[in-house]
Amino acid sequence: MNAFFAKRRVIIYYNGAISALTLFTQFANECVCYPTPLPALSEYLELDEQSAILELPPANLIPEVCAHFGIPDDLLKVNPEYIERVDTADGIITVYLVQFTLLDPPNALMTEKGAKLKRLTELRQSTPAELDLLRRAYATIMES
Repeated sequence: MNAFFAKRRVIIYYNGAISALTLFTQFANECVCYPTPLPALSEYLELDEQSAILELPPANLIPEVCAHFGIPDDLLKVNPEYIERVDTADGIITVYLVQFTLLDPPNALMTEKGAKLKRLTELRQSTPAELDLLRRAYATIMES
């Protein structure tokens, strides 16, 4: 795995500007965290709200994600209101929320990359940590 992602993951989503359709990317490994699943027994880490507010996503987050995923840089943007942490046996992993900038869901592109766009209700089989992350991501998206 790329050293950049050793302690980082992203959740990639699509949100329709007109319809408010929200879809999350599920990868071939059945996980929503990119580029690799969270380690087994990961738990969502409750932190003081102020510590999340003071942190900013790394400036090279989008270029790293796009290069790793093999898509142009202009297809994604960071949602700066979402920075979450997961406690794992190997230490804390920070999770960022990244949005497609397209008007229509990129279903063909995701199929080409071995991934699918799914509604939150279709991801109920995700791990407990991913479900916590998705729930918070959905709330952030709806509030912004």
